[in-house]
Amino acid sequence: MQIAEDENLDLVLVAPKSKPPVARIMDYGKYRFELQKKEREARKNQKVVSLKEVRLSPTIDTNDFNTKLNHAEKFLAKGDKVRVSIRFKGRAITHKDIGRQVLNRMIEATKEFASVEAYPKMDGRSMFLVLAPKATK
Repeated sequence: MQIAEDENLDLVLVAPKSKPPVARIMDYGKYRFELQKKEREARKNQKVVSLKEVRLSPTIDTNDFNTKLNHAEKFLAKGDKVRVSIRFKGRAITHKDIGRQVLNRMIEATKEFASVEAYPKMDGRSMFLVLAPKATK
């Protein structure tokens, strides 16, 4: 403690439970500042990926499908993941195969610039799949 006081530094316990306890002489304020600086840098370099949604219907027509495809393409180009969902209304739920065909058509149309993260599956009255942008080299 005397050496730390003479050098105007702090005595910091590194491993207090070990035998004997390990202490270190350092400038604790400077150490905390360096840690905060590293945290800020890590946060700055972090990439936030959001999940966008494109909704389709089982009876979607070609032009509407192409419009939704363009929306999905824009989201994927920005680096966002896209959840493509089909909501079944009324008796349409009995024709899940039609909805699956529409989602497979979306997979085929986006296979150049997107990879499938979650394949089509039912969740209540809706069926969905998740597309992620392909990693660029």
